[in-house]
Amino acid sequence: MLLELSEEHREHLAFLPRVDSAGPGAGGGRVRPGVRPGAGPARAGAHGPASLQCLFAPFFSFSGKLSVSSDTVQHGVEGLTYLLTESSKLMISELDFQDSVFVLGFSEELNKLLLQLYLDNRKEIRTILSELAPDLPSYHSLEWRLDVQLASRSLRQQMKPSVTMKLHLNQNGDHTTKVLQTDPATLLHLVQQLEQALEEMKTNHCRRVVRNIK
Repeated sequence: MLLELSEEHREHLAFLPRVDSAGPGAGGGRVRPGVRPGAGPARAGAHGPASLQCLFAPFFSFSGKLSVSSDTVQHGVEGLTYLLTESSKLMISELDFQDSVFVLGFSEELNKLLLQLYLDNRKEIRTILSELAPDLPSYHSLEWRLDVQLASRSLRQQMKPSVTMKLHLNQNGDHTTKVLQTDPATLLHLVQQLEQALEEMKTNHCRRVVRNIK
């Protein structure tokens, strides 16, 4: 599985070769992150949460050495954070990671350094992501029943179907249930809307929006 890198993301990552050429200890692969969440100067940005950017806080010291603005360094850190975060989420293989960064046009040495940075930190990144994930109810099971009303006092002949669902959820070890009732037409419309939303999430526009929210 290859990562899809937007043009903006590629522009932000274009800062990395400048860091790599700054001398020993300056490149991404030469910095061994040791900063835990919340301990660095990074702020929440377009490509990743602040607690993940703190892993790469040492990059901020290079703005003076390279005569670049702090915003340029910030964008570079955000781009690197997004690259490693998305790779860690998907747990992509070494080969897929190399193929994903190959399109950036970096040197072979820098590509190897980025790969090593990914391999060294993906477990810790996944741990941080699990800590940041919201604690939402998870699906356990679903019961449903179809009822049809055939007549009433005011109407001797009618056909009025309804679907009753009992949704079982788990949250923090607790078991809860939600009872929902609707008619088949509304349920079908809801299913169609959810399927449409899933297809929308695959578009480049939605992926950019989700990336910026993160």
